[in-house]
Amino acid sequence: MPKTSTSANLRPRGRATGLAVAGTALVLAAPIPATAVDGRAGAASVDPVSVMKYTAKERREALAYWTPARVKAVGKSVDLGPTGPKAKPWRGTTLKTVGRLFFVNSRGADTWCTATAVQSVNRSAVMTAAHCVRLGSSPYNTNSTMVFVPGYNKGKRPHGTFAVRSAATPRSWETDSTDDMATLVVDTDKSGRKLTDVVGGQPIAFNRPVGGVISAFGYSATRPQLGEELLHCVGKAKKKHGVQAIPCDMTGGSSGGPWLADFNAATGKGVLVSVNSALDSLTPTEMQGELLGTTAKKVYDRAQRG
Repeated sequence: MPKTSTSANLRPRGRATGLAVAGTALVLAAPIPATAVDGRAGAASVDPVSVMKYTAKERREALAYWTPARVKAVGKSVDLGPTGPKAKPWRGTTLKTVGRLFFVNSRGADTWCTATAVQSVNRSAVMTAAHCVRLGSSPYNTNSTMVFVPGYNKGKRPHGTFAVRSAATPRSWETDSTDDMATLVVDTDKSGRKLTDVVGGQPIAFNRPVGGVISAFGYSATRPQLGEELLHCVGKAKKKHGVQAIPCDMTGGSSGGPWLADFNAATGKGVLVSVNSALDSLTPTEMQGELLGTTAKKVYDRAQRG
């Protein structure tokens, strides 16, 4: 039986601190050299996208597994300290597209990340971080029993629960822990409706210049929320160490949460330009996210046609 824990899941790059929580232990991962991908022989001949699929039986089991009691237990399992001054509870229009992504990690622990329903051809795509799907640089350490709960708030699932059918990540994440983003495809709900027909979807911008005001969201495992309420940060994005960064101190559980540019608080709509990935170890009030470029577009396209 999987043990209960939560996941910080904010991965490392350069000076960034990768956080992973198992029980109450905080694990810091080592930095990944920037040259890791460029030095890999034969990289050009390898499919740049890695896709992990779950069987129909596994998806049924995932829906049965995440009972209200289990969800409540995982939320109480870890306290990462008080919510920081930059992370504020979201009190605006309900964001139906943003939710908690529950799963059992590769170590057998119950955990969660944050994810977002996005516009797609199959009307079933969800954006999150790659480290919410599998360990970096470790092809066989993958997560399972995964469900997406859009609009989650204090135990309520106003728009239902969607089992994850497949998860696409960059091959570079699987082999070298770079390009920390993923696109999931979810099943229809119990009434046969597709995800974005139920909650809508945020548009995505690829190769967008870094800058402007960003609103980032996540279900951080800090108190008093402990993952039960959506938090958000607002700040200007800047380019840094090959990624982009915003002022934000959300921690474990917020991984994979959306960075929305041109965000309209009245409508809850914006343009997704990245996802929560890592905190800078020397500036723990700074959140980093990937630049969504060519690789990210290939991952998204593979998923949206799945």
